[in-house]
Amino acid sequence: MAEDEVLFQVARGVARVTINRPASRNALSARTIAELGGALDRAEADHQVRVVCITGAGDRSFCAGADLASMGGGDPVDAMRAYAGLLKRMNRFSRPLVARVAGHCMGGGMGLLLSCDMAYARESVRVGTPELDVGLFPMMIGALIFRNVGRKKGLEMIFRAQKLTASRAEEIGLITRCIPDDTFDEEVDEALADVAAKAPAAASIGRLALAEVADMGLDEALDLLCQRLGQVLATEDATEGLMAFMQKRKPRWKGR
Repeated sequence: MAEDEVLFQVARGVARVTINRPASRNALSARTIAELGGALDRAEADHQVRVVCITGAGDRSFCAGADLASMGGGDPVDAMRAYAGLLKRMNRFSRPLVARVAGHCMGGGMGLLLSCDMAYARESVRVGTPELDVGLFPMMIGALIFRNVGRKKGLEMIFRAQKLTASRAEEIGLITRCIPDDTFDEEVDEALADVAAKAPAAASIGRLALAEVADMGLDEALDLLCQRLGQVLATEDATEGLMAFMQKRKPRWKGR
């Protein structure tokens, strides 16, 4: 029986989704893309899940991008449509997404990283878009790059096919934080536990709302966000949070 290309574990409110192809530098096959989508579905259906951590097996590579060789004789455009569908799925996902980048992240892996709300990388890794070195172009990834960094910095990375250090990636906004290798696991686990401890209903409504308004004008966005705040205020978690604050105790979240 073939080994799973994506591993899924849940503990203490954190779903860990691991690309399990270390021998292929965790490159994205058609099957991997499908299994990643399935893992997101599982996490969204599990009310115990407060945050999802996406990572790659081992410490060599987070994700090396598309594995076109594994897609056989199929149309590579079909595979890329599936990849674009995964990025769309991540955008409309209802839980916070965190990228744990313990190894290098290139090409299509950048799309996964940039689709996450937070990305923590070991200081020894490099991230980048080397597509032009092999006659390709980071098409779908480009849409996400310019939602995270300024146009000039993003275009320099693309047209020079740069592989940036984690510290440089943090400087220009590609990742949340560059973390020393020896404290990496500890600091990422701390961040995940912190997110998992927050009000889940508000986090879910808020993440979906921010995705909705990403391409709206200011007036339209403010109107929609006002409506979504009304939804948050109507949740049991909001009532519990305010009550716990007044009573000087920790809230007991219900996720609704």
